Amino acid sequence: MAFQKPPGTQDVLPGSVENWQFVEKTARELCRRYHFREIRTPIFEMTELFKRGVGETTDIVEKEMYTFEDRGGRSMTLRPEGTAGAVRSYVENKLYGEPDLSKLYYIGPMFRYERAQAGRYRQFHQFGVEAIGSDSPALDAEVIALGFSFYKELGLEGVTVEINSVGTPEVRATFRSKLLEFLTPMKDSLCKDCQSRMERNPLRVLDCKVDQDKFADAPSILDSLDEACETHFSTVRQCLDAMNIPYRINPQLVRGLDYYTHTAFEYKAQGIGAIDTVGGGGRYNGLVADIGGDDRPGVGLGIGLERTLMLLDSQGVKPDNGSPVDVFFITMGERAEREAIGIVQRLRNAGLAVEQDFQGRKTKSLFKAAERAGAAYVAILGDDELDRGEIALKNLAAQEQRQVKLDELAAAIRGN
Repeated sequence: MAFQKPPGTQDVLPGSVENWQFVEKTARELCRRYHFREIRTPIFEMTELFKRGVGETTDIVEKEMYTFEDRGGRSMTLRPEGTAGAVRSYVENKLYGEPDLSKLYYIGPMFRYERAQAGRYRQFHQFGVEAIGSDSPALDAEVIALGFSFYKELGLEGVTVEINSVGTPEVRATFRSKLLEFLTPMKDSLCKDCQSRMERNPLRVLDCKVDQDKFADAPSILDSLDEACETHFSTVRQCLDAMNIPYRINPQLVRGLDYYTHTAFEYKAQGIGAIDTVGGGGRYNGLVADIGGDDRPGVGLGIGLERTLMLLDSQGVKPDNGSPVDVFFITMGERAEREAIGIVQRLRNAGLAVEQDFQGRKTKSLFKAAERAGAAYVAILGDDELDRGEIALKNLAAQEQRQVKLDELAAAIRGN
């Protein structure tokens, strides 16, 4: 072929897209119950937004962003994550002026230039939530619970929650010294990325997947927390316990973004190859101010939809998407064919999904086409039926056929 999809992307085709719709519908319904409202932001933003928001020493900014110069000479970047754009919108549109907490969610594509592999795409999709305007640890727990409930309501098993506290900038400065004291003797044995991170952001070394086995005896940031951070983290755990959300404390969990403070968390699952992180998030007090707004605390999460779908497949969870077609229309005779198009339109206006033949196929082939379409019923209309004001309606699952009045067809299909 002359053209193929770019590496690290995928075509989501009929037959698969219904599973995406099921996952997205579950996310939207869950957000409705938690009173998060949808926000839609541009898929590209000014590059500086991500440098300031995500952090210049992160892999995302250093290695993975799709950045280009537009015709006005401005540096733009396809969004690599959702939080920075949502916070920018929060500030620009003055959502902080609302009396209530801003609880927002988004579903959409993100872009990172990564090595394409199972569960890792260059265009991927995330479901994320952001709650801005409160530093309550109970809000951290609510966001964690929302993500955990998302996986449970999809029917997935074995998804676990790991949590940690990354403290405040002051706490991290103290911990930085302890961590460097531990890392310095082994510096030459670490990968090049870790050696570079040691100079600029040593906490990121703990996020390395190459040298992870060398950090078993690393100091724990939990030992450096001040009283306020300890209280915040303790309250988060108490709230999770009250909601019966199981979790494990992982002192080495730091996440790959620089804006996190206090709570950081990840959702883990097996079954999608070497990757076991399927979602995560944390608190980001200070990010709103970094992006140019008044200082407002916030907390959020991001969940990878591709990885979620891979989990559904690995666990054999088959979403019940119902019948994609309520009735497949078959006509026999010229007059019936002319009349059918009006009947079909009335059924669609009544809210039913209807398919009909446009290829002049024989009746036997049309029944097979109805089965391939997943139709619940086949309606057969001939000239004789027209004269009687009736139509033959066959239930494909039960293999039962009966005659119904044309003006009662919609009700019969619905089972009324």
